[in-house]
Amino acid sequence: MTTLILNKPYGVLSKFTDARNRPTLAAWVPHAGVYPAGRLDADSEGLLVLTSDGALQARIAHPRHKWPKTYWAQVEGEIGDEALQQLRRGVLLREGHTLPADARRVAEPGSLWPRDPPIRFRKNVPTSWIRLTLTEGRNRQVRRMTAAVGHPTLRLIRHAVGPWTIEGLAPGEWREVDVPGAPRRTGVRRRGPRRPPPA
Repeated sequence: MTTLILNKPYGVLSKFTDARNRPTLAAWVPHAGVYPAGRLDADSEGLLVLTSDGALQARIAHPRHKWPKTYWAQVEGEIGDEALQQLRRGVLLREGHTLPADARRVAEPGSLWPRDPPIRFRKNVPTSWIRLTLTEGRNRQVRRMTAAVGHPTLRLIRHAVGPWTIEGLAPGEWREVDVPGAPRRTGVRRRGPRRPPPA
């Protein structure tokens, strides 16, 4: 069994093929037989787990297993305690209330890389950074939650899934990881892409 973690760049789809010839994982991960465990939208960046282990893929992706996923989100406006408390309690989306989340305001992450293209900058509109940890995986959940409390997400980076983080991985880099409870493997780090990504 092979399990990798990738720091997925902005604009890359979380799949290996695309009929519209948009950038995919194929340009970054030269590994046959691994598949994404869960979603990470093209306009989001950060940690994506890929594995050949179907059971692990299901454990990470299915909400009933409650694998924690931690995000850094740059949001519009100066987010305050009231909005953070709403995120912690859970917010009402069209399909029902979200589960309680760990939400806190943080400084801009020091290890952050520039985004290409950069987010739209408006001099008269401040922004804030929050760290949000969820144990469910609804479609575009972080963006919908922050919008529901009045602070739309401008940039979204998944920092951690379960025991793994993107620390030490530049955008496009991946490494092989051990799976808790599985026989230990030697981690191998690689840098992608193996060929220039599609324009």
